[in-house]
Amino acid sequence: MDRPIRVLVAKVGLDGHDRGAKVIATALRDAGMEVIYTGLRQTPDMVVSAALQEDVDAIGISILSGAHMTVFPKVIELMKEKEMNDVLLTGGGIIPDDDMKQLNEMGVGRLFAPGTSTGDIAEYIRSWVKEHREF
Repeated sequence: MDRPIRVLVAKVGLDGHDRGAKVIATALRDAGMEVIYTGLRQTPDMVVSAALQEDVDAIGISILSGAHMTVFPKVIELMKEKEMNDVLLTGGGIIPDDDMKQLNEMGVGRLFAPGTSTGDIAEYIRSWVKEHREF
């Protein structure tokens, strides 16, 4: 790879708890990735637009508000519209297992529960990008 993996980390909706997102952003930076953190209260449109402008390899959404079954499908729909087929959509937060399975079936990548090792998250992103993106 001639450039670092670029990851956009976002908080979507009214969820104001961003400590976890900041921890992940820092861990991914420490793992050698370039991280763009959008801050709080983003809309799916804002996230996808920023991902396009920043030419990211992955989008990570942190969600604790319970809106994951609205947010992730909307983001994946917008990504498909923009032909972002080689960009990983992943994330984490409080998401029940059944919902995780449904979201995975819709095209969302692996989702992570609180307490997941940041090293595991970085390794997942690294291996997905290596397999699906051309560098």
